[in-house]
Amino acid sequence: MRSRGTDGGQATVELALVLPLLIVALLAVVQVVVVGRDRIALAHAGREAARAAVEHPDPAGVAAATHSATGLDPDRLSVALTGGTGPGEQFTVRVTYRAVTDVMLVGRLFPDVVLAEQFVGRVG
Repeated sequence: MRSRGTDGGQATVELALVLPLLIVALLAVVQVVVVGRDRIALAHAGREAARAAVEHPDPAGVAAATHSATGLDPDRLSVALTGGTGPGEQFTVRVTYRAVTDVMLVGRLFPDVVLAEQFVGRVG
């Protein structure tokens, strides 16, 4: 028969073995949330680019409106406008963003994610 005092450290040892795995899993979830936030911000940036292209189909103006509309890093955001030089013409706006996976411990396990949005419209 075992004495009750000899099992006292078992729970501590089990916690010490499982806790690092739980922390890494939690950080992986945080990384997914960060990329999801960037994905939502990119969709907003794409809508702003399309809105700007409807009003004035100037690639430089569309890029400037897109960069100022979101909190995304402009160095990792690119905007491409094709077509739509005159009223009623169709245009395509493509915005891409490189979401950096930099959450500690898990960021190095996953490569950076390239997100893209494409919108089609007509010049107003």
